[in-house]
Parts: sequence; C-alpha cells; structure tokens
Amino acid sequence: MIKIAMLGRSEGNGHPYSWSAIINGEYNEELMKQVPFPVIYQYLSAQPKENLGIEGARVTHIWAEDMEEARRIAQTSCIEHVVAQPEDVLGQVDAVIIGEDVGSRHLALAESFIQAGLPIFIDKPLTDNKEDLEVFSNYFQEGRPILSSSCYRYARELQRAKAEDEPQFVCGLMNKSWEKYGIHAVEGLYQLMGTGVHQVTNLGTKEENVVHLKYEDGRQAVLNVIGGAQQANYQLIGKTTRTISPADSFNMFKSQLADFVNFIHTRCYPYPPQETLEMCKVIIAGIESRELGGKPILISEI
Repeated sequence: MIKIAMLGRSEGNGHPYSWSAIINGEYNEELMKQVPFPVIYQYLSAQPKENLGIEGARVTHIWAEDMEEARRIAQTSCIEHVVAQPEDVLGQVDAVIIGEDVGSRHLALAESFIQAGLPIFIDKPLTDNKEDLEVFSNYFQEGRPILSSSCYRYARELQRAKAEDEPQFVCGLMNKSWEKYGIHAVEGLYQLMGTGVHQVTNLGTKEENVVHLKYEDGRQAVLNVIGGAQQANYQLIGKTTRTISPADSFNMFKSQLADFVNFIHTRCYPYPPQETLEMCKVIIAGIESRELGGKPILISEI
C-alpha cells in the first residue's frame, strides 16, 4: 500500500477533503455535508461506492496550517494521522500531495520532499513566478519525480472535441483569479489546441483578465478569467462552432490522482514536464502583461 501525505489547505480550495476521499474510497457523510464547498458532497455522493478509491494507495497523513482544520479534514476523509509540521511525514509516507493552490507558496512547501526524492504532486499552478519556475525547471532536468496539472487536462468533453475536430480558434471563460484559475483555462485550451504559445497579452484587470494568446503557427485564442463568472466554458471554432462546458469534476479529479499513483509506481511522466513549464510561463506572462498595462509578452522572455 502506497502511503500518501496531503499537505496544505488554502482559502477557497477544498481539495484536501475531496482528493483524500477519492483516494481513500471513503468519507464521513455527515461531516462532508458540513464542508464549506457543497459541490464536493454533491459529486462524491452521486458516485456508486465502487467508483471511490484508488487501488493500492491511501492518504495516511494530513497537515494544514490550521491544526483544527487538519483534524476536520482527517475526520471527514478518513485520514489516520494529523501532523504538526509538514516535515513530520518524512520517513512515514511514500509520496506527497501539495493540496493548496497558491503558486507562490508551492516551492517552499515542496522543497524538502523533492530533496528527499519523494514523488510529489503539486496542485495547479506549479508556480506563478519566474524565480521559482527556474528552480522547478532545474529539478525537472535532474529527473526529480514532480507532477503538476489542472484537472481540465482530464475533461472528457475536451478530449472528445479534440478527437472530433481541429479547433482553429478558442475563446475560454473561467472564474476566480488568473493567478489561481488561469491554469485551468490554459490547460483546457492545451487539450484543444496543443502547446506552442508564442505571445501573451493581458488586456484586463486583476478582477477581469482578458488574455490574448498567439501561437507560433499563427493560431489565436482568448481566455477570459473573470472573478464573478459562474460557469467555465470554451467556445470552439473549427469544422463546426460549439460551446463546451466541462462538468464531470469527479472523473477529472480521479483521473488526475490515478495518474499520480501510477507515476509513483513507474516514475514515467504521463505528460511532458516541458508542457507543464510552458503553461506556467503563460500564467507568468499574463501577470506581467497585465501589470505593464497590456504589453505583449513573449514566452521566450520568461
């Protein structure tokens, strides 16, 4: 049995609850109903019990900055051990998941486990700044077992659309912030149009990001990340014109976590690290462009 530590919990993010329940295959129903993210109980309770659980793996340890919250997560998602410090799990687990989504905090939280050689999955975005990106890039070059992705990589709706069409233009809508949720928009876009973004221009504001992406081959896309948006979607123009709204959160999360468990076993990357790094560069370029009043930023400059 692979033992996994779940580390971190950031404001507005319930992944430690849901991811632990998905991996462990069990949760306390009454406590899960009280979690301040109603959608988690909705998609977990909609699944037959046999759909829960990832064979051969279990979240056995939990840490959060708020110890009371860590205890609630443990009770809710059936985690045996609550630790006082992240490093307390060293020697106790086989792998680590960073379950919080503030990119600027990821390297500091992950570094001791990377140095120890533990496989680690880092919630999106891997990072949101150049300095940490350079460190992560060096770690990838050294072959360190690091994964990071958005669950939109696993959206069946996007996979089907790519199989059926060759989109030439995509306009995406995502909620919350570019710093945290821009990576959802970008990774979903990459499932439709692939890698190769050349230039990023953010014409919006911190609350309303309007981001134009130009590909090396001339194709274009626009990603709108708007704080108050209610439903994420992608408008595709290719052989046909259609709107796609990825909706199966459970399948996306379970597929994402199953990839990590397989990675722990095989140490074979399910997607190229260079792709992860390029998407982080798009996020960083979007931040820089916005701060410079909409100046176009070349990915090669990041």
